Amino acid sequence: MKILQQLRDEGRAQDMQGLIEQIPFAQFLGIQVEQKGNEITTILPFKDTLVGNVSLPAIHGGAIGAFLEFTSIIQLLFDTSCEKLPKTVDISIDYLRSGKPVATYGRAIVTRQGRRVANVRAEIWQEEKSRPISASHGHFLLAPL
Repeated sequence: MKILQQLRDEGRAQDMQGLIEQIPFAQFLGIQVEQKGNEITTILPFKDTLVGNVSLPAIHGGAIGAFLEFTSIIQLLFDTSCEKLPKTVDISIDYLRSGKPVATYGRAIVTRQGRRVANVRAEIWQEEKSRPISASHGHFLLAPL
């Protein structure tokens, strides 16, 4: 992806919000990235288009899954020097609670990284970090520099 090289050339390789703004689906979801030092937190602000069950209302499971995947990829890009966006090999999602109509936050940890494949664990929560609404474990194909 050209934006990754452009961010590196400009000395903004860690500008994850600039990267996420170049991905149309991430823009549609409204994903934001907050960085404090070496810590990355992704934010999914609530909007009505994310509702899957209007009778509860609850965030659609597909939006939750996509947010978990983006959270994992953003953490991988922050931790590695990939030339392209990592490709998802597989991802397993545990839906733990219903997503309420409020902002959702996410964090990921790269649990193992090889030359070509990385394993990432991600969790998302709403009001309390200790009460995640969903978690994922995924394998991603890396494209090193």
